[in-house]
Amino acid sequence: MAGTAVVVGAGVGGLATATGLRRAGWTVTVRERRTSLERYGTAFGIHPTAQAALDRLGVGEALRRHAVPYRRADIRTPDGRVRARLPLERIEKKGGRPELLISRPYLIDALLAGLETFGDVPVTFGENVTDVAALAAEHDLVVGADGIRSAVRTGVLGTRSAPRDTGTVAWIGIADFESDVHGETWGSGCFFGMTPVEPGRTNWYATVPAATTADELRPYFEGWHDPIPRILAETDPAGWIRYEMRHLYPALPSFVSLSAGAGRGRTGAAPAGAFALVGDAAHAMTPHLGQGACTAILDADSLTRAVGAHGPSGLPAALRAYDAERRRSAQRVAFGSRTLHRFVSTRRTALRDALVSLLP
Repeated sequence: MAGTAVVVGAGVGGLATATGLRRAGWTVTVRERRTSLERYGTAFGIHPTAQAALDRLGVGEALRRHAVPYRRADIRTPDGRVRARLPLERIEKKGGRPELLISRPYLIDALLAGLETFGDVPVTFGENVTDVAALAAEHDLVVGADGIRSAVRTGVLGTRSAPRDTGTVAWIGIADFESDVHGETWGSGCFFGMTPVEPGRTNWYATVPAATTADELRPYFEGWHDPIPRILAETDPAGWIRYEMRHLYPALPSFVSLSAGAGRGRTGAAPAGAFALVGDAAHAMTPHLGQGACTAILDADSLTRAVGAHGPSGLPAALRAYDAERRRSAQRVAFGSRTLHRFVSTRRTALRDALVSLLP
């Protein structure tokens, strides 16, 4: 007999986890604190390994219907000179397929549609979970997929690891025209990126030390190469998304908790039960490697494969297997992304650009 699980959070990681658990025969419910699915946002990069994971979850075809391949991108200086090429060709050669880019709403809709094919996985909105012990008393497994400010993580592992500011602000948006210039342009303390996202549109993102309004963003990129000024001039700031860049720090000692007293760095014992963290709840990172969605998908795939292989009676072994497979790998990606953030955002551009020019 299969077990019961509750997934807290209906983002990429939560919907993917719920799908995987249901495919493994578990009874699953999903609780989301927002009143509707979060469909805002721009493009996610999906690496070949994450594409394979989505295939195993049964949503790979839906992904490919709306995704575009990403095969060529360069690193430039603000005047347009190419310093290096991003390693997209090597990614495709190693993975046997290209990296794909997909608009966030399309990915969310594909995951939700895959979940809805089962017809028996309720997704409840407006549920602000605060009592994780009560959830554990009702379910064999509680999955925290509730983001960087995870209530499940705090309830189980305490507040030792928490969101930390990077001191920079990110803006993202979509321009309603296609650019044949893709990649990133690195300036002094700021950068601007462009990727394809779907026919007739260009995904863009920018990071600056501080910009509280759209009007304060534009001056950072005056005089930069085309089409950067055009993107900022011709897109409606009402559609831009601004967020303070944060990451989870320090790294968690575990992505799972198996019994009372498993929590660390807090006063009192963690609640009894079986808990697992996926996505930003486990390893929120800066976006500089473009792997936030990928790591959440890989977490979901790993966790649900382990649970399916061991069954409800083998849940402790399954959670240990998940933690062993994913924690160090995901934390290496998070560390690499944070390191790249510092490298890209430096004001010592001469040394940085000299090092970049040595890339193959």
